[in-house]
Amino acid sequence: MTRTVLVTGGAGFIGGNFVRDAIADGWRVVNLDALTYAGNLDTLRDMARPENHVFVHGDIGDARRVAATLAEHRPQAVINFAAESHVDRSIDGPAAFVQTNVVGTLALLECTRDYWRELDGAAREAFRFLHVSTDEVYGSLGPTGKFTETTPYAPNSPYSASKAASDHLVRAFHHTYGLPTLTTNCSNNYGPYQFPEKLIPLMIAKALAGEPLPVYGDGRNVRDWLHVGDHCSAIRSVLDGGRVGEVYNVGGDAEQENIHVVKTICALVDARRPRADGVKRESQITYVKDRPGHDRRYAIDSSKIRAELGWQPSATFEQGIAATVDWYLDNQPWVQRVLDGSYRMQRLGDAA
Repeated sequence: MTRTVLVTGGAGFIGGNFVRDAIADGWRVVNLDALTYAGNLDTLRDMARPENHVFVHGDIGDARRVAATLAEHRPQAVINFAAESHVDRSIDGPAAFVQTNVVGTLALLECTRDYWRELDGAAREAFRFLHVSTDEVYGSLGPTGKFTETTPYAPNSPYSASKAASDHLVRAFHHTYGLPTLTTNCSNNYGPYQFPEKLIPLMIAKALAGEPLPVYGDGRNVRDWLHVGDHCSAIRSVLDGGRVGEVYNVGGDAEQENIHVVKTICALVDARRPRADGVKRESQITYVKDRPGHDRRYAIDSSKIRAELGWQPSATFEQGIAATVDWYLDNQPWVQRVLDGSYRMQRLGDAA
């Protein structure tokens, strides 16, 4: 029997990559997405087996829409990618992050709990709710150490605080109601179809355009980079074999200073698309005032998922970043439709 899953936020970056991978492997995906600015149906064009994709335009905070979707499609799992996720935007307007990441997740959990309670014995036993979260809930690290699943929460931005709250709600629904939940906390993702406000696609776009490449502070903030394809494979491993109620950290074991990432992108773009004037793109780097409350370092200890489920990243950072630059260079129509806003004019029915 074809596996049916409800994916929320499946028109976003990580969710969209997950949807494409799952459908290519024969899953039937019901994709609930509110299509906020970062939701892009262009990401879901040219999928393998498009007949296995059902798009539902809706918000996870709309309990009626969520309940009706669950009742109609009867998924064996719910995978929650839906979130506001850009730190800078959360600083400028935190209310939207609380609404989606906290209030919306609560509504989704309540609807899922009610649906799960009505399932019969075998279906109820097999059902899972998997919540996709971030390493930012743990706060900031010093020069040594890594985040484990037992690291105390210490979120420092409105975004990470809202994700921390959603993680606690998921935990509470498992312990209070018995809902079979799983949570993953991942490091910084990169790869194809990422909205170009995030560091890597932003730098690629600006490098090509000959514009300044803004780097916060001294550029030495450290992130653990995880290719989105490896993240999606980790989520599937947790969904299939993770212990109910548990948290799994997912990292790429690829700590890099931001300035190194930017310089690497410059070199890769130079090699593939040299500037007409021959000037190296490192000359476009511009240091700007640091972000308020900017966490210094993140690093993930993913030994639990490796030991229990046998997962490990398949791509090194060097391999992944080269492939990512190539993808953006080869898919400029997708990028341009995001940059000029025309992606938002696509009719909803095109991806169903």
